[in-house]
Amino acid sequence: MAHDHDHFETARSGNKKALILALIITVSIMLLEFFGGLFTNSLALIADSGHMLSDAASLLLSLGAIWFAGRAASANKTYGYYRFEILAAFFNGITLFVMAGFIIYEAVERFYNPPEVMGGWMLAIAAIGLLANILSAWVISRQADVEGNLNMKSAYLHVIGDALGSVGAIIAGVLILLFDWTIADPLISVLVALLILKSAWGVLQNSIHILMEGSPVTVNVAEVRRMLMGIDGVQDVHDLHIWTITSGMDLLTCHLDIQEHAKEQEILKEAVALVNKNCKIEHTTIQIEKPGFSHQELKV
Repeated sequence: MAHDHDHFETARSGNKKALILALIITVSIMLLEFFGGLFTNSLALIADSGHMLSDAASLLLSLGAIWFAGRAASANKTYGYYRFEILAAFFNGITLFVMAGFIIYEAVERFYNPPEVMGGWMLAIAAIGLLANILSAWVISRQADVEGNLNMKSAYLHVIGDALGSVGAIIAGVLILLFDWTIADPLISVLVALLILKSAWGVLQNSIHILMEGSPVTVNVAEVRRMLMGIDGVQDVHDLHIWTITSGMDLLTCHLDIQEHAKEQEILKEAVALVNKNCKIEHTTIQIEKPGFSHQELKV
């Protein structure tokens, strides 16, 4: 139990370091692309710098979420502040949608009135931005829990979105230099925005699922019920609830109806061990009920 807690805190420390490094890199390249976009008159660069601005805010929010989640539980916050990380992921998903919408809106304007774009400078600045984005993505993927932590995954997707924006700006710069095809600038911007929307939708879906107390995607509730029913002496499993507080922290509660002469503590011990082993859930609350015990019907 203590080992798992130490692993949880170690992962949190790695997440924090990765976010700080990524934030420094993102802010630096954001300023370069913004002023570079003004200088070259490139929407792709300005759009990518705007996206990076939202990313910087999102990385800062994710960093703040880790700090806030680390606060101790209190009398009126008995589960602590871990859920703040999911709120941060939800907000990050929304900002991705807003930024993609802004990019598409600006691109439509440029389809009708394509301006002159300095392709050479645009290409150089976008290349620097891409290298920085790749470095940020590498730092986060190496030091942070991208797969298991939704907050970190949303931050990582923001950085990947930046990298896609830089790739798009590079492609547009090449097309402008070789063919003087200025419409490539808004066209690439729209394609990048659509890719950002796809990633944002996944983050929003997962964060909403957790905020709505949905069961973890790694746990099959029907299988858990069958597993508990398989314990010798258990007659019924009801009021079974499995949900997530934050990434990597799942909870389970249920009632077990057992036979009159069954050994309560033995059944409870086996049930807790099975849930821990097969579902990786440590926070388990199980109510044992014998024949003759009844309570009012619960709403959920």
